[in-house]
Amino acid sequence: MRFGAAVLRTYDGRFAIEEVALHAGPADGEILVEIAGCGMCRTDLAVRRSAGRSPLPAVLGHEGAGIVAQTGGPDTGLSVGDHVVLSFDSCGHCRSCLGAAPAYCDSFASLNLFGGREENAARFTDAAGGALAPRWFGQSSFADYAMVPARNAVRVDASLPVELLGPLGCGFLTGAGAVLNSFGIGPGDTLAVFGAGAVGLAAVLAADAAGAVTVAVDRHPERLALAERFHAMPLHADSADLPARILQLTDGGAQFALDTTGSARLINDALQALRPTGHLGLVARLHTTLPLEPGALDRGRKISHLCEGDAVPGLLIPRLAGLWQAGRFPFDQLIRTYPLAEINEAERDCDAGRVVKPVLVPERRGR
Repeated sequence: MRFGAAVLRTYDGRFAIEEVALHAGPADGEILVEIAGCGMCRTDLAVRRSAGRSPLPAVLGHEGAGIVAQTGGPDTGLSVGDHVVLSFDSCGHCRSCLGAAPAYCDSFASLNLFGGREENAARFTDAAGGALAPRWFGQSSFADYAMVPARNAVRVDASLPVELLGPLGCGFLTGAGAVLNSFGIGPGDTLAVFGAGAVGLAAVLAADAAGAVTVAVDRHPERLALAERFHAMPLHADSADLPARILQLTDGGAQFALDTTGSARLINDALQALRPTGHLGLVARLHTTLPLEPGALDRGRKISHLCEGDAVPGLLIPRLAGLWQAGRFPFDQLIRTYPLAEINEAERDCDAGRVVKPVLVPERRGR
């Protein structure tokens, strides 16, 4: 089977649309999905800074959604024609997976970031027969088709615009999951969100749906305007005495804070803006030592890293889709679509902050 895909061959090179080949159909427990749309996430772009740990050449993309074209074996739980959202890979049998915490799977890094599943890897090649890296996040969905473990796929209502749903599998899942799962935010709770990109704005949307009072911090006025549209109080990241401003807006401090920036200064500001016993969650990967200001963790405050919104995708994705249908989680307002062939333009716009969430659509489906 041959089809088009965006291939990244070097860490500093451009994506190229190439013909790729699958040399076998789905194995037991796998499905073949015709991709309707795939979100571009900063984790895809971080491959460029992976110091060679993420193998190339590769087809990236891990926020795919589409329609099941083939199934392998009797136990996938899915049927041809089902509409699905694809999420991260997990082994399914380690202590974390069995404990309903697949984002903390013992094999998360190896399965998703540094090589993927090795079984049947040689069946995925370029048109000349050259090997491509095993599946990225169990998907490699910057493509017309993706072969994925059925465990990664979540069936969704076929009446929904499937080409827009892919970011529910990672970016929007991460931000909304932090609010709804990790923090368990409810009516009247207070939240400060640092960084109003795709993850941060998904947190703002989820907090609004939960009835929370939210402050959004960012450097980009257009991102702050979006946050304000979704009922968050906007604050510029360079505001004088930022923690004091947040303390004032939240009547004594936020109960929860979410940092999506990885900035040491903003992380310390977030801690100082918490009320006693407050909780700061980090979602960005830190690349340097994190210095904490004296007293930042006094009075019961705590800090933790949150992965994939502590989500079980099969539970949270339908919940978010249902909130969208009810008009309470308008994630579609964060999306701009691009033909898959314009992937390099989408990357430039994402890097420049001109778009919150690019979604790449195979051209045969149109924009």
